[in-house]
Amino acid sequence: MGAMSARGDWREGLPEEARLAVADLGPVAAVRFDSREVQPGDVFVCIRGERSDGHAFASAAVEAGAVAVVVEADHASDLAALGVPVVVVPDTRRALSSMAAAHEGFPGERLTVIGITGTDGKSTTAFLTVAALERCGAKVGLLSTIECRVAGEVVPNPTRLTTQESPFVQALLARMVEAGCTHAVVEATSHGLALHRLDDCRFDVAVFTNLSTDHLDFHGTMEDYRAAKARLFAMLDEPTSKRVRRTAVLNADDPQWRFFARATQVRKVTYGLDSDADVLATDVMLWPDGATFTLATGEDRDDEIEASVRLPGRFNVANAAAAVTVAAAVGLDPMAAAAGVAACPGVPGRMERVEGAPFEVVVDYAHTAEALEKVLTMLRPLVDGRVIVVFGCAGERARDRRSGLGSVAAVHADFTVLTDEDPRSEPPDAIIDEIAQAMTAAGASEGERFERVRPRRAAIARALEVAVPGDLVLIAGKGHESTIEWAEGPEPWDDRVAAREEIARRFRVDAT
Repeated sequence: MGAMSARGDWREGLPEEARLAVADLGPVAAVRFDSREVQPGDVFVCIRGERSDGHAFASAAVEAGAVAVVVEADHASDLAALGVPVVVVPDTRRALSSMAAAHEGFPGERLTVIGITGTDGKSTTAFLTVAALERCGAKVGLLSTIECRVAGEVVPNPTRLTTQESPFVQALLARMVEAGCTHAVVEATSHGLALHRLDDCRFDVAVFTNLSTDHLDFHGTMEDYRAAKARLFAMLDEPTSKRVRRTAVLNADDPQWRFFARATQVRKVTYGLDSDADVLATDVMLWPDGATFTLATGEDRDDEIEASVRLPGRFNVANAAAAVTVAAAVGLDPMAAAAGVAACPGVPGRMERVEGAPFEVVVDYAHTAEALEKVLTMLRPLVDGRVIVVFGCAGERARDRRSGLGSVAAVHADFTVLTDEDPRSEPPDAIIDEIAQAMTAAGASEGERFERVRPRRAAIARALEVAVPGDLVLIAGKGHESTIEWAEGPEPWDDRVAAREEIARRFRVDAT
């Protein structure tokens, strides 16, 4: 998203004492954190990244035209001679967010902002929530893993980050305001929350879907991972000029929900299928292509809403219940919200069917052990024949994810094809070998219960080759994603396109 003229004064995002250094400086063209993108008239914020420290690029930013730099105290003396104002702040990441929000005129104050966090189900819940709100007459913006939208218009996501850096987030919220949006639905990842990318969104509703082990390569411990997600709920207690009743919407079926409830002082509303929730899904009927259910709501759960969702599995009933609960929490009609959820055609890359084969072929984003187990156990009773799964595991991520995925596949899949999945800088064969070892340890013999096939297209072709009518092929791990990440850079890729093309080649059908 390119720079636009300032909608506000970036200096309002600085601590009061830091503003003195730029008191005589006017509005800037853009708030930047990447020196390669700096243009004349920008302000450059030196943030510490995973691989480099922005302080080392302050001089390059000034040469490119930055009119001020924002630094942390331990670098202030080193950069004092740059020839432009040097603004010292305690935490440049935190300052980046508040400066970006100020530069964009604090757009979160002019929207009802809904944040959704959890290990799994964030994107699906976000899409269903948008559908629910829109059916109620709201004009909605979306920031998610899959795509960003401004009042129905899709905005390209420049990276594979679910949560972009704060200048992108705030500029997107500002575009929503200018487009007349009333609500914004934002996926809130643990990375984004921990790195202050969402600090100034002014959340009104926070949704917790579930919690399981993930991203420990970044957070270090499960406690830190959980604490990062809890920041979303703590932000509900921050002051706001809005008159929306702030609410925490919590999945009471997950044992961690009380931890998140304790993170905020605002109203709590629970949803669930198997608990004493405020919004309870009952009479659940599961079908291969979705589910029907009743939502019991109201003070004594004496109001009933007939509901459905076009995604299979109990976990998607929970996601649908969350979406309706959010709509009700912001004062909209839950019956209209349920109708919006029922009409939602699905979510890209989430249990998405690929037609043309004489058996079921499904693409899904499940890339953690818990997510894969949910999908496989949901599919198992719906399939007369075998469940055949194609997957791998990302490089440069927590290594225990590999053993977890392998163990799950060994127990719940009939046949597995192990393959590439975003190796990044790690040797692909070594990643696959770790999964294979876990499968063997769990009792699945190689050659009989699983194979190793690279590259990913060949793995998909192999799964289609061994499947017969009555079987189901699940291509897991990438879902909507449009690249495979290698050490030398991204390769254009889409599991759905590859599956359609291989089905066309094998079964002589139209790939479109």
